[in-house]
Order: sequence, then C-alpha cells, then structure tokens
Amino acid sequence: MNSPKNRPQNSWVPGAAGSSYDVDNLPYGVFTRDEEPPRVGVRIGDFVLDVAPVAAGEMLDSAHVFEATSLNPLMGLGRPAWHSVRSWLVSLLTEETERDLVEPNLVPVGDAQLQMPFEVADYVDFYCSLQHATNVGRIFRPDQEALKPNWRYLPVGYHGRAGTVVVSGTPVQRPSGQRVSTGSTTGPTYGSSERLDIEAELGFVVGVSTELGTQVPTSAFADHVFGVTLLNDWSARDIQSWEYVPLGPFLGKSFATTVSGWVTPLEALEAARVELPGQDPEPLHYLKVDEPAGYDVDLEVLLNGDVVSRPPYSAMYWSAAQMLAHLTVNGASLRTGDLFASGTVSGDEPAQRGSFLELSWGGEEPFGDGRTFLRDGDEVTLRASAPGALGGRIALGEVTGRIEPAR
Repeated sequence: MNSPKNRPQNSWVPGAAGSSYDVDNLPYGVFTRDEEPPRVGVRIGDFVLDVAPVAAGEMLDSAHVFEATSLNPLMGLGRPAWHSVRSWLVSLLTEETERDLVEPNLVPVGDAQLQMPFEVADYVDFYCSLQHATNVGRIFRPDQEALKPNWRYLPVGYHGRAGTVVVSGTPVQRPSGQRVSTGSTTGPTYGSSERLDIEAELGFVVGVSTELGTQVPTSAFADHVFGVTLLNDWSARDIQSWEYVPLGPFLGKSFATTVSGWVTPLEALEAARVELPGQDPEPLHYLKVDEPAGYDVDLEVLLNGDVVSRPPYSAMYWSAAQMLAHLTVNGASLRTGDLFASGTVSGDEPAQRGSFLELSWGGEEPFGDGRTFLRDGDEVTLRASAPGALGGRIALGEVTGRIEPAR
C-alpha cells in the first residue's frame, strides 16, 4: 500500500484533483472522435487523454501500442511495462512543465465515443460468492443442501462465449429458447425469456499469456492480470433452469455479457486490497494465497436510474488470484485478452444481492416498483468505487445496457 510520502500528487487537469478519476485511477479505454480512427485513451477527470500523439512526441519506446484499436498490444507488454507507462502518465498529468504538451490532447469525455476496449480471447465466468451461491441453492433446490459438496474446495466456473461480450451501451435483445413454466408437466415450450436477469460482477482482463501446460500460481496473479472491468452477466433464468442439468449454463448466459468501456489497471486497486472473509476448509496447496487477497470494491445496481442493490465485493469467498490459479491448474493456457469474471457479487443483507433472482427470491417477492425480472425497455447500470492511493475513492467505469424486445 502507498504510504503518504509515496502517494502521487493530484493532477493539474481542471476538475481532476480530488475526483474519482484523479491520477490514482487512470483507467484505459479505446475511443473515437468524429471520423478519426479508434486509439487508446486514458481517463483523467472529465477528459480523455489521447495518448498516441503525446507518446510519439516524447519518442516513447512503446508509442505504437497507443495507436492500436484495442488494448491488447499494451496488455501484452507485461507488468514492468505497465508500471513504466503508468508512472509516465502520472508525471505527465501532475507536473506543470508537461502541460503545454498534454493539454492540446485532452478530449472532453462527452466528445469521445468509447469502443470495446480489448479483443476477448476467451471468457470464463466463476461462481465465487458464498452468499450468492447459497441464495441460488435455496431458491432452486429448497429441499437440498444449498451448496454442492465441491463448492468450498474450488472456484466453480463455466466457459462462456467470447463473441457475445459487448461494450457498455450496447442494447441487449431479449433471448429466446426452450423454457418450462413453473409446475408444468407437459415439457418445454419455445419462446422469449420471461425471467431475464442481471448479475453484477467484476471482470479480470489477462495481459500476459502462458504456454499450454503451464500452471499460474496465486503469487503470479499480478504478473498476468492487466486490469479490472465491471461486468454484467445477463441471464435468462427460465432457459437456464431447464438446460443447466447436467453440464451447467449454456444458452441462458451466452446471448450477451456487457463490460465497461474502461479497464482499471490492477495497480490502481493496490490501496483497495483487503483480507478474504475466511475459507473453511483450508484450500488445497495450489489455491493458498498471501493475504490481503480480496478487494474492497463497492458496487451499485441501478434500474432505470434508481439504486436497487449495493453488493460488496469484499465479501467474496474466492479471490481472483485463486480463480486464475484454478483456471490454469490443468495446464490450460492464457492468451492476451482472456476475460474471467467473479460471478455474481452478493452480500449478507437483502439490499446487497447482485441479481434480480435473489432480490425477488426467485420471483416470489417483488421489489422496487413491484417487479421481479427485467421488462422490455428497462435500463440497468452498474457502478463501483474503491479506495484510491490519494485517500479518496476511485471509480470503475460504468456498465449500462437497455433491454430490447425479442425478435
């Protein structure tokens, strides 16, 4: 963690100092402006720094990566380069002597159209909240143990669909498929989902790849993971509940997953590290972590502009380092752009549940304006913040999606 004397100074950029996008944040994205080609930008206050011309002007060795149409070339450089670039950006944005070079390349956020920030190589979604897993077990299997026997021994996950990961703001079409009505004895029918849901999650973006057959230990997590993005794992619960036995989620999940247009560097979350809430039984050797391995990230779920839930990521049972270690323990390789997500973030209290399935307790207890699941035209936004190195809180980029009717 940063001691007071090692903390970066506030930015000279107007409005940035003391904001949730000061130099202790500096998330990366890919943006366009007018008819210009996409390139890498960095958020500072209410501006986006167009990094490519500044890097070219200073003849930075890695200048070419900022001209790319995705973050993948930057992410592939590795941790020493990530740190070096971040230090350079902090200097640019805090030292008045750099102002003449930087200021002409500051673009108002409202003038920047955010693109998908990285090319998704593979996508894996975990199921790592004890509270969420317990709630779901009680809803779906009320006469059985809420948790399956393996849950406390490994981070449970499934392989998702990389091609349907979309950037915030992309409309989400209501999916169709097979579903069985509650109490039906006549088998499935085909139609659009009537129990469309959200899942508030954190996504972790891999920068450094590995060779097939390589295991990544928990201690190497920060050497491979470039940053964090908010993530909404849209879920069709009626399709999911019919299809998930015996192999798990498939069409009920694969129609859309939304991520933020901003990727927060892992280094920016160093001040947010906290100890895990406790694991019993003790994890197997390859899943042991050095504490603090959790993150103090507070999420908010907004439905049509109203906050309906505040899930705390600090309650997460399995850490991101353990997710990555388990993902690779069989020798599965990593690729630049791999995305793995935490699974729904939920806390102990009803107002901390990160899905409508839980908030409505399986559709039996309407919440908010009397609803249970998503209606056409609904807009869902995820927000989050975490402690920053300057003593305030940094913001993770928002994730928004609006539901469109089924075709």
